[in-house]
Amino acid sequence: MKAFLARHPETVQALRVIKSQAVSSGFDNSTFHSLNAFRFINSAGDFIPVRWLMTPMQPFEAASTASAPQDKNYLFDALIAQIHRQPLRWHLMVIIGQPGDPTNDATIAWPEGREKVDVGTLTLDRVESDETSAATDINFDPLVLPAGIAPSDDPLLSARSAVYSQSFTRRAGETKQPSAITPADVRKGE
Repeated sequence: MKAFLARHPETVQALRVIKSQAVSSGFDNSTFHSLNAFRFINSAGDFIPVRWLMTPMQPFEAASTASAPQDKNYLFDALIAQIHRQPLRWHLMVIIGQPGDPTNDATIAWPEGREKVDVGTLTLDRVESDETSAATDINFDPLVLPAGIAPSDDPLLSARSAVYSQSFTRRAGETKQPSAITPADVRKGE
């Protein structure tokens, strides 16, 4: 790791930014960041660079410094229980880039104070297991985009697309293994 970090100082800086943030207690109060930039394009073909983030409407709670739970699925179990109690919501925020903001390097943060636009709300109000949903049959390709959104010049997007495609192809050819989260787990707390 030392040799890699010595060759990639941008990773050192990115890790510094990540480690400066408080760790949330669970998925429900975590903020999720897009590292890659995209382009929003209008009907005239003009575009602006954007990044996005999902900010929780649930209050932030820092992770405990107490001993870690023994169950490896504790974060998923907690998320399932919370969704059974009430829907969980996040604001979808679009960060508007400015001229000079890097769009080709996900390790470089854009300056603080960029305009953020609340463009919608993600609501989780039910839980599905692999056995009851089609999630395992979806390739989460970052380059499958709706009209009006295009990839930026970030080479990581193409690399992710290629790797995800290969991963999906391999998964599709595997014998299905039982999911760690079962329909019975999903029904807990109902």
